Amino acid sequence: MVKHNNVVPNSHFRKHWQDYVKTWFNQPARKTRRRIARQKKAVKIFPRPTAGPLRPVVHCQTRKYNMKVRAGKGFSLEELKAAGIPKKLAPTIGIAVDHRRKNRSLEGLQANVQRLKTYKAKLVVFPRRARKFKAGDSTAEELASATQVSGPVLPIVGEKPNVELVKVTEELKSFRAYDKLRVERMNKRHAGKRAKKAAEAEKDEKK
Repeated sequence: MVKHNNVVPNSHFRKHWQDYVKTWFNQPARKTRRRIARQKKAVKIFPRPTAGPLRPVVHCQTRKYNMKVRAGKGFSLEELKAAGIPKKLAPTIGIAVDHRRKNRSLEGLQANVQRLKTYKAKLVVFPRRARKFKAGDSTAEELASATQVSGPVLPIVGEKPNVELVKVTEELKSFRAYDKLRVERMNKRHAGKRAKKAAEAEKDEKK
């Protein structure tokens, strides 16, 4: 006999589990549809690159990932000015612009300026109207040999650090890194007092 006022045991096995099963039988057809859509888009935006405008090289956020580089939202106004490209012209020739971005380092600024100059050297500008060439448009020979770039424009490749192998010498073995750090830390801490003491001693000698 069951004691106490308990819930009546009931096995909850009759669930309509088939209503909650998610299938993906349309994956092959979607893959084909996406590929055809990409091809149609490439034809529609010809001769522009299929991957969109040129993006800057930026470092990832947080200390965990900041050694890696990736494509940013757009070039800063300072980078465009250094490369000699007007900010209103840049979007019309396939360069992404982000007016909010600021350059925090000289190395990053120089890298993106060089990226813009490389892009500008390889750029082929089609005239708005056929046979009506304006200043800045490419020549007829360059237009004839122009091809559509598939994939990212000037792809970003992270540089691998070069590791140099060194033979371990007795001098390296005897070097005590921790002690050296402690001494340098102490020297930094007492630098002000020592400089003041030396100046006072020099003043006394002159007297």
